[in-house]
Amino acid sequence: MADSAWGNQTTVTEFILLGFGDLPDLQILLFLLFLVIYMATIAGNSLVMVLIVADQHFHTPMYFFLGNLSCLEICYTSTILPRILASLLTGDRTISVSGCMTQLYFFGGLVGTECSLLAAMSYDRYLAICKPLHYSALMTTRFCLQLAAGSWLNGFLASSIIISLASQLIFCGTNKIDHFFCDLTPIVKLSCSNTRLVTLLDIVLSSVFTLPPFLLTLSSYVCIITTILRIPSTAGRQKAFSTCSSHLIVVTIFYGTLMIVYMLPNTKRLRDLHKFFSLSYTVLTPMINPLIYSLRNKEVKEALRKGMWKCVSHP
Repeated sequence: MADSAWGNQTTVTEFILLGFGDLPDLQILLFLLFLVIYMATIAGNSLVMVLIVADQHFHTPMYFFLGNLSCLEICYTSTILPRILASLLTGDRTISVSGCMTQLYFFGGLVGTECSLLAAMSYDRYLAICKPLHYSALMTTRFCLQLAAGSWLNGFLASSIIISLASQLIFCGTNKIDHFFCDLTPIVKLSCSNTRLVTLLDIVLSSVFTLPPFLLTLSSYVCIITTILRIPSTAGRQKAFSTCSSHLIVVTIFYGTLMIVYMLPNTKRLRDLHKFFSLSYTVLTPMINPLIYSLRNKEVKEALRKGMWKCVSHP
């Protein structure tokens, strides 16, 4: 009976991302706001990458991982914001099913990569603060490359498995997604196929690929904070904490908003709040990360000052 009922319905070939369509009077203002955010995100993260490549002082494991994070943030925001800008400017909120799956693939892969990359950065800070005498021997160039490559591979491996199943789902009936990007949960709700396997696999893969990095990050900072508190001098504690404070802020913002989004009940009453927190970790976090690292890092501020002085002195 179910199959025959599906057969009487038109198969969906495109979705409508409702996004911020309930705010028609603010479309132009939202477009300008998101355009500024996108430009600031690209400029800030690109500047961090250029500084790390150009300045020999930044050729260390900590800044190597930071460069990877900046590259990831550019890819991350470019997966979502251009589509939002286009829909706000033209009013066309449709996206093909294949386009939606492509966006979901990159979004899922980049989220998984960021979890692993933040864990690698936490482990690097753990070795630097808790095992300073063994740091150079343990955190070698080869090991750094392996950690970075493993982070990217892990994220996109999990996303590939999910997409291989999600792309086989049949969509019929309503095609409206009450979100500003293609996320798995609202997509699964629109399917008339049996979605139990996709849902179960999503839970398993999310646990396997995000829980261990989160626990590694958490345990690293427990050890780091414990070690810092044992340092007798106040100046020594401040110096040690300054080397990891920026990363700790980034980790807290990322995991804090991510947990709120996926633990918050997806009800009609909380839908706007759900969108706001989704916006925080997909759009706002990639923009503020370069600011956090530059404003709280004396080496980055000094490199920026020298770079600006060179540009002024040699136009």
